[in-house]
Amino acid sequence: MTKLFLLLSALPVLAQQPAAFTKSCVACHGEGGRGSAQGPGLAMNPRVAEKSADEMSAYLQQGNPGAGMPSFSDLSAADMKALTGYLKRINNDTIVGPVTAMEPGINKSSWPEPGPGDWVTYNGDMSGNRYSPHKEIRTSNVVGLKLKWVFPIAHFGLEATPLAADGVLYVTGPNQVYALDATNGNPLWHYSRPQTQGLAGDAKLGTNKGVALRKNKVFFETDNAHLLALDRATGKLLWEKELAERHQPPYGGTVAPLIVDDMVIVGIAGGDHGIRGFLSAYHADTGELAWKHWTVPAKGEPGIETWKGSEPVGGGGATWLTGSYDASTSTLYWATGNPWPDSDDRDRPGDNLYTNSVIALDVKTGNQKWYYQFTPHDLKDRDATEPNVLVDTTYGGKPMKLLLHADRNGFFYVLDRTTGKVLMAKPFIKRVDWAKEIGADGRPVVIDPKGCPADAANWDSTAYSPTTRQYYLIALEECTGKPTGYPNQTGQRYLRAINIDTGAIEWEVPQPGPARAKTWSGVLATAGGLVFYGQPNGGFTAVDQKTGKVLWQFPTNVRMKGSPMTFMMGGHQFVAVAAGPMILCFGL
Repeated sequence: MTKLFLLLSALPVLAQQPAAFTKSCVACHGEGGRGSAQGPGLAMNPRVAEKSADEMSAYLQQGNPGAGMPSFSDLSAADMKALTGYLKRINNDTIVGPVTAMEPGINKSSWPEPGPGDWVTYNGDMSGNRYSPHKEIRTSNVVGLKLKWVFPIAHFGLEATPLAADGVLYVTGPNQVYALDATNGNPLWHYSRPQTQGLAGDAKLGTNKGVALRKNKVFFETDNAHLLALDRATGKLLWEKELAERHQPPYGGTVAPLIVDDMVIVGIAGGDHGIRGFLSAYHADTGELAWKHWTVPAKGEPGIETWKGSEPVGGGGATWLTGSYDASTSTLYWATGNPWPDSDDRDRPGDNLYTNSVIALDVKTGNQKWYYQFTPHDLKDRDATEPNVLVDTTYGGKPMKLLLHADRNGFFYVLDRTTGKVLMAKPFIKRVDWAKEIGADGRPVVIDPKGCPADAANWDSTAYSPTTRQYYLIALEECTGKPTGYPNQTGQRYLRAINIDTGAIEWEVPQPGPARAKTWSGVLATAGGLVFYGQPNGGFTAVDQKTGKVLWQFPTNVRMKGSPMTFMMGGHQFVAVAAGPMILCFGL
């Protein structure tokens, strides 16, 4: 019996579980409706609590096949009454509505600047590097790390990274934002709206990676690609903008926005379903559009010559991973997704710019400074939506502004981020069959465009430590799809440490659990000499940054799809992470 189960068992069950619940619900939603890896918790669930018995009955009879929820129209009237009554009782006193003010003494009209212990953007730092200077939790005492609190959200696999500021954590679920008391996980306010029907991909599933904060506002992207500004004290909607002027079902929203000065920068999802990708910047106070940058060119625009078929009006190039920013040069760096159709290139000969790229933009205008395309003319869904980590260090004997990137195509890149020039590109997995190498001109020397790997890396966070000069990531050794001449490889995940000067893998930790488990929980490195990450089997783990030695582990036993973060409060360090349908917070 795990610590997490023991804690969840303390959630209130106010009546004996009826037979209808045991028969129809427990397999997915767990005993007492506390949630499982197959389904979200139904106990203490605000979305369930807000429904009347009649609304619950209608939902149960209809079902929600798109979310894996079958219809229970065959239940007798007596069983339906018992089931809806039980769901109401296990949610007594759990409705979380907007409050008129936060804790006494907080003046919502004059928010303080972020403190040194806060985590106020998706990666904790504008550089995209999840390396924290906090070191109260360190190699010598991490064994004493304990679970402090847990907060359930009705979603099977949260991908959000919590933000922390002024003693409050901000977390997201499907079309939902919660403000939580960071000391105990108690909700302060909750904003929600129904999920949108007719969407596709991750947006249809309710995926969301988090919010952005600026002064008195919280910024959030809905599943149907609307940008919302919420009042930070109450959760009240202040303004709303639709990102795609001519909205079509393929357009979706899953990204955590990025704040740069007085602008909110937000991307778009849906590249696997025929959108034309773009990035937008809005003025934070008013919601007025500042600029819009398309990632796939239109007729007559630079780059259109790399689409030699029809005009790519739905050419892909989604922008659903939060970018990085260099204030010293006012440059924004953003990753773009695969071309569409991703495996059918009959109508898109050419390199298909600016898909599978990192684009460097002038943050004031949205104009492109340079680009680098990791995989030209992609045929295997090798979108480049992996982190772009900005590092200032001595490289090759001289001070350099670097961009570090481990791509889904299997190569680890070090770029000069002032020009986009490739300084180094080496495989970070052992089997790379699609290309022989990255040439001196920065282009891959292609052997078989459909060759291995399958997914060497993904969107989950990475981190670089200036102490070790190592870059940390989760890598997947896998080859699927039976490419010509290459046998399949069943797959194995590793936590790996890459020397950024040589590209060598200095240590690795094989991961337990199924390789195909869709975990992709990212990493967090700290000045305490630790790397935190989630394992495919649900183990939340800390290892020694220098050696990879496992120092601490907590068995969540649920799918982990979120990347961890850390913050300081009251002079003490805490670590928080999404695990299945829960937000977990740890401290000494």
